[in-house]
Amino acid sequence: MSLRKPLIRRTFSQERYEILIKRQRDGKATFNELTELDEIVNRDPSIREIVLIENHFIPGNDEGNDAEAQLLKESMKPQHVTWLSKLKSAIHKAFTSHVVLKEKAVLSI
Repeated sequence: MSLRKPLIRRTFSQERYEILIKRQRDGKATFNELTELDEIVNRDPSIREIVLIENHFIPGNDEGNDAEAQLLKESMKPQHVTWLSKLKSAIHKAFTSHVVLKEKAVLSI
């Protein structure tokens, strides 16, 4: 008995998508290849569906999202407003707005 892999039917676009994705993940893709990959994804609905599923349902596939999520969590934390922070903010606003007004006046001359 022979243990052959079953044949998988793929279109040219699907084959090309696989090749381009491998090159992109290896960091070897050129700008033209990335443009071609973008065109394939936008043109073929079945490939677009695969990309959407990979991007939204596979955890940890995007390293950039972790940093963005961390920044979002930090920005949503309640901040304690003290009289010192209010004073610092007022001084900062006074000096910042003064500099901006001077720059606008110089630019208008």
